[in-house]
Amino acid sequence: LVVQGSNGEYPYLTEEERVEVVKTVRRSLPAGKLLMAGSGCESTRATVQLTEKMAAAGADVVLVVNPCFYKGKMDARALIQHFTKVADSSAVPVVLYSVPANTGLELPLDAVVHLSQHPNIVGLKDSGGDITRIGLIVHRTKEQDFQVLAGSAGFLMAAYCVGAVGGVCALANVLGAQLCELERLCVSGRWEEARVLQQRLIEPNAAVTRKLGVPALKQAMEWFGFHGGACRSPLQPLSDAETQQLRRDFTSTGWL
Repeated sequence: LVVQGSNGEYPYLTEEERVEVVKTVRRSLPAGKLLMAGSGCESTRATVQLTEKMAAAGADVVLVVNPCFYKGKMDARALIQHFTKVADSSAVPVVLYSVPANTGLELPLDAVVHLSQHPNIVGLKDSGGDITRIGLIVHRTKEQDFQVLAGSAGFLMAAYCVGAVGGVCALANVLGAQLCELERLCVSGRWEEARVLQQRLIEPNAAVTRKLGVPALKQAMEWFGFHGGACRSPLQPLSDAETQQLRRDFTSTGWL
């Protein structure tokens, strides 16, 4: 499980809350289940400190988003130094997290390739959706022990086609079994069946990510029998019109 990713609303939680969430999930998970925890902060020092606390709370791996408030200064040199210091001090492996829709900044390709050589940086979650970039990162890091993960369900099959090994997908909170089936179809080379399933997942995925966001994801979870709950302010609940749009996006593809 990935805890404290974008859909965990981590920017709105205190450090204590972020750590407590990870502790709670760790207590609930079977021992053999991998727990990846988001520990990214704006400063290197804060990220190092939170990474240490996440490892102590039971995280097997940390997911570290790039700093972005001063994005004009977050060039390859700054980001390489940041992630290197975090990885040097971390007791658990580090996965890089590039989510340009939220940060306004894509991790530079050359920085990713450089960082892939670090023994404690084991992968990248790429939520940008640029398949040529994902394929090139896989190619440029193939000599390293480095895994590339698709950051969204909308391009999961395409990412598998160019060498990604998995995905961290918001839609899995709602249609987890279906995304696991898509993974099985891709890994077993059943591409025609995978294509049909992938196409049915694109609209609902877009609805709970770039179109309507976290409030929509939580509403969809409620429809499917899970506990989505309320968002933290300043995120707002869906309007009636947005709720109707969300239902259309799930019914038109046969999920509701």
